[in-house]
Amino acid sequence: MSEFTPAEACSSATALSGSDAREMIEHSQTAHFVIQDEHVVYANPMFATLMGWPVEALIGLHRDRVTPPESLERAREIVARRLAGKPGRPGQMSMVRRDGSRFEARIFATRVGFAGRPSVMMTLYDITELSAALRRARWNAEMLERTEALCRSGSFEISLPDGLVVPSSGLAQLVGLAPHQPPQPIEALDWLPPDERDFVAGIWRSAEPGEPFDFQHRVLTAQGQRLVVLHRGRIEQDGAGQRRGVALLQDITAQRDAEQRMQALASQDEVTGLPNRAALLDKLDATIVAAGWDARIVTLLAIDVPRIVELHNRMGFGAGDTLAMALAARLQQDLGPGETVARLGSQEFALMLELPQDPDQAQALALARAERLRRLIEAPVNIGTAETFARCVIGIASYPGDAQQPTVLLERAQTARLQAGADQPVVQYELRSNERALREMRLEAALRQAIDDNELQLCYQPQVDLSDGRVAGAEALLRWTSPTLGDVGSAELVAVAERSGLIGRLGDWVLHALCRQITAWRGAGVPPVRVAMNLSPVQLQRQHLAGHIQSVLLAHGVAPALLGIELTEGTVMADVGHAAATLRELKALGIEVALDDFGTGFSSLSCLRSLPLDVVKIDHSFVHDVTAAPEDVSVTRAIITMAHGLQLKVLAEGVETDGQLSLLAAHRCDLIQGRRFSEALSPEDFATLLQQGRRLPERFLTRARSVRSLLLVDDEEHVLASLKRLLRRDGYAIVTASSAAEALQRLVEHEVDVIVSDQRMPGMTGVEFLRRAKELYPNTVRMVLSGYTELQSILDAVNEGAIYKFLTKPWDDERLREHIAEAFRQKAMADENRRLARQVEAANADYQALNQRLEGLLSRERGESELLAEVASSTRDALEALPTAVIVVDADGTLAFANAEARRLVPGLAAELGAPARAALPAALHPLLGGTPSGSEAGESPSLVELERDWYLARGRALRHGGRAASHLLLLIPQPAAHAPKGH
Repeated sequence: MSEFTPAEACSSATALSGSDAREMIEHSQTAHFVIQDEHVVYANPMFATLMGWPVEALIGLHRDRVTPPESLERAREIVARRLAGKPGRPGQMSMVRRDGSRFEARIFATRVGFAGRPSVMMTLYDITELSAALRRARWNAEMLERTEALCRSGSFEISLPDGLVVPSSGLAQLVGLAPHQPPQPIEALDWLPPDERDFVAGIWRSAEPGEPFDFQHRVLTAQGQRLVVLHRGRIEQDGAGQRRGVALLQDITAQRDAEQRMQALASQDEVTGLPNRAALLDKLDATIVAAGWDARIVTLLAIDVPRIVELHNRMGFGAGDTLAMALAARLQQDLGPGETVARLGSQEFALMLELPQDPDQAQALALARAERLRRLIEAPVNIGTAETFARCVIGIASYPGDAQQPTVLLERAQTARLQAGADQPVVQYELRSNERALREMRLEAALRQAIDDNELQLCYQPQVDLSDGRVAGAEALLRWTSPTLGDVGSAELVAVAERSGLIGRLGDWVLHALCRQITAWRGAGVPPVRVAMNLSPVQLQRQHLAGHIQSVLLAHGVAPALLGIELTEGTVMADVGHAAATLRELKALGIEVALDDFGTGFSSLSCLRSLPLDVVKIDHSFVHDVTAAPEDVSVTRAIITMAHGLQLKVLAEGVETDGQLSLLAAHRCDLIQGRRFSEALSPEDFATLLQQGRRLPERFLTRARSVRSLLLVDDEEHVLASLKRLLRRDGYAIVTASSAAEALQRLVEHEVDVIVSDQRMPGMTGVEFLRRAKELYPNTVRMVLSGYTELQSILDAVNEGAIYKFLTKPWDDERLREHIAEAFRQKAMADENRRLARQVEAANADYQALNQRLEGLLSRERGESELLAEVASSTRDALEALPTAVIVVDADGTLAFANAEARRLVPGLAAELGAPARAALPAALHPLLGGTPSGSEAGESPSLVELERDWYLARGRALRHGGRAASHLLLLIPQPAAHAPKGH
């Protein structure tokens, strides 16, 4: 066979310009057609197949028939450019088949000569499936990118064994890589910390194909941030043995931080950072095990610092936490070798010591350490600008002498601590004695005797109405000074009474003693006020409690309106249903019901609404002054607003300062109780206080005032002087302050209607001061008068409602006076609206109470009516069944009733009911119907009458109904024939 030379090839190619070339195009699997004068002049079979037309039908077809409308302009432009001799590139275009369906085609247009004229030949092939695949790939890529962004994750592909890493866009975004970064070896990745690279590369190189794996490591972002990621990967191997890996990296930094935070919270005190109870017990357990090997003594000191909780209650959690942190820092700095300090509770710390095995030496060292510790804790601590002194008591217990287990050792140390006091602040646990249990036993025995011997006393702390400043009532507080045990606190007294079952007797003693005292005050002419007593949970569960209290009040002649009942949230929440029913009965008697220590328990709003309460007592921990944080003041105001919304009065207890009293008055609290007005008093002193009519100062009252008060705040004295001269003529009570701090103090001392403040002042700007004033005294009208304008802060304050108006310096006198007058008009209008709202609330409350009383009366009357109807029906049935004839005649002489026996004796009598009795009854019975002229009631003496040939003993009786005329009852008793009159 001869070889095919290049020359022959060229000759053959030249020959293709003839019929061979046309035949090749005819059999080509690529579609070709020629456009000439905008019509198809040639189409190969492949084009005809794609378009769904026969070849002969395509010839002469206008090119627009195969082009979608939106592509017509582009197709004409391409044809024109090719005919003009301009080259082109392949492109993508939709084509329209004969049936109207479309497909995506890859098209190339070129100029050719056809039949001696210039034409354009189109070469195309169907790429519909390829386009769909590309769209799916793009969609998958976009979804991967979005998913990685949402999940804060990224992925990469790694080729093995060269270890080149190709990151995804999500990974590039996560670690801050430049886009389209070339592949990097895994050992040299910029976003892996240097100390992590070998670790990550080693895991990938040792991974088995098909086996997924995961681990955690750090990555370093372009911004220098270190993230913790969860790295999941898998290696795949194809049939040729080539390996490639895919990995997903998810940012778990926040999750890891949260886990570490949870672990820290599980083992550390959140405030001080010291180990907590669980951590101490773990450490104590390990130390005891180790001490068992070398015969050491492990001593535990339980330290109680009540001052922390006192500051929590009096100044808020911030002050208490500050003291706790200061003491924790001291304890940590003073730690020696083998010592561990922990915080067990809000006011309790513990210190663990490892001491020599000699018991006497260990005891001496423990006592010395406890004394040193006490002096350290009781050194003064600065809380803000004030010094506070923390007192502490310490209990000591040791391993192995006092306990063998960590929990028991801690319990023994705490037991010893409970026995400590001011006279003996450090106490060691003694295994053979339990002073606490013995004291409870002695208290129980002494209490039984004290109740019988009247050793208990009641003191009375006044409760003051903020509307007029008068004493509106008092709380009775139990006191006991035992001849053998000394002063016993009420909390300890009640706890012992409840555990010993004496609470019922103790409650009865208090109730009788209180009623006797109210009676004594009444006899002495003391103005009557309501006095409240506390009920314990055990007392509230007593059956028929309301009836018992009512009987005691009746026995002493005390009106229920002079008695109040106070219960804590915990007492009520133990059994809300029973509590609500009992309190309803008490309230129905006219006894006032108050919920004590509100805010310290867990009562919900729905439970509060279901309880028949009159007063909510705010716990003293919610009573704040101007130094408190705004959010704390907001809580107090919210409680007052909520209670008023439920038609309840609000009493704040534990009020000790003018600042607290001023804030409560500003927030429209109804009543207060506390040392600011009076300590708990003896009966004699309380009677004297009532007789003297002692009251709160006028400035603390919540009633409407006629004086319009204006506070001017400016750090320039001449400005204050000018404003006072200008505004004095308008009759305002003007108060001035030269700083924000001084202005806050003035707000405590005076009830202010309108505040005009400068903006630029040392320490606190005017906007900041007015924001503070809004939180503390929301009913004031607040304005800024300043020559300095910091626009954004002014706008923010106006939008927040902290500022009513912004006025500029220098001012126009008349316009300034008008602005201030308008502010006072706004204040007066707002005060009047609040007053009317309170009147509406009070009227609604009275209306609801009246409705409840009317519903109760109606229910009782309905029950009585039903009972009377039932009795009448029963009586009628009994009369109907009597064998004796019974006839009743009304006072007007009409026949009202005749039983079955009477109807038998006098046929047709049933039809005569309502008719005149004389017409319906036989003449023999007429003398028994009354109306005789003798004036006496006829028929009072029995007589014999004959009816239907039988004799009856007839008796008549007048029935009187109050002052009304009498009706008549007739009885006809059958008589034997022997009793008939002679001759019959």
